[in-house]
Amino acid sequence: MSAAAPTRRRGGTRRWFFDTGWRHVVGIAVLIVAMLPIVFVISSSLNPQGTLTGSNALFSAIGFDSYARMLNDPQAPFLAWFGNTLVISGITAILTVFLGALAAYAFSRMRFAGRRVGLISIVIVQMFPQLLAVVAIFLLLSALGEWFPAIGLNSRIGLILVYLGGALGVNTYLMYGFFNTIPQSIDEAARIDGASHVRVFFTIVLPLVTPILAVVALLSFITSVNEFVVASVVLIDSDVQTLAVGLTKLVSNPRYADWSAFSAGAVMAAIPVVILFLFLQKYIVGGLTAGAVK
Repeated sequence: MSAAAPTRRRGGTRRWFFDTGWRHVVGIAVLIVAMLPIVFVISSSLNPQGTLTGSNALFSAIGFDSYARMLNDPQAPFLAWFGNTLVISGITAILTVFLGALAAYAFSRMRFAGRRVGLISIVIVQMFPQLLAVVAIFLLLSALGEWFPAIGLNSRIGLILVYLGGALGVNTYLMYGFFNTIPQSIDEAARIDGASHVRVFFTIVLPLVTPILAVVALLSFITSVNEFVVASVVLIDSDVQTLAVGLTKLVSNPRYADWSAFSAGAVMAAIPVVILFLFLQKYIVGGLTAGAVK
């Protein structure tokens, strides 16, 4: 009995490892690999030397000089860049969710001429990267700026409109799949009671699709914060630029690249994204998976 018990325990441990335990090992390994760049950036931001050559040893030197330079350097208006990024990304996320939800509801609930062609066109357009349209965007905004300076080059409104045009397609298709999981009998019952499409959309459907709205808002916000190519073409003056464009200036000089200040700015720029992610995390898993059920 005493000799058989350790054998059963070893067999149970081996069975547990092959059934479930290996997943924990893989998860821990992936977590370590994912955390290494974050730890390295934080270590670099605390390095008072301003270069990466002395940052190979993690946290070998700790200081907040880089953060002070970022917040007090008149040549690098970090707070202006930070504010521009929050405004542009926030408005883009809100409008993307609202306009995308309207389009997804129409494609999901209504039957009209060109519906199938419109859905296929949305998918096909997303095959081409936005980088291909940079020249066209520049020429279009340059021409519009002559008539309407508020939406031309060097304007935050113009950049928001460009972001909306690029994000509506894929987000509409993503929300369309989620809207299809909501039974249409709910809409029909509401319309029998006299509710219009507008009332059904705002009071019944939107509360049921909150997870996908949160996911689209988060993805749109993160994409706008990280986007560089279009923002660098549209925004010219330093006081209207975003963090992605402004921080690049710190490391664009081949003679001296202030990587420590760049890392400090990257750490501070990540704070809003992390806060938004934590606030919306309970909706993320359901929003990303439920649309694939039907």
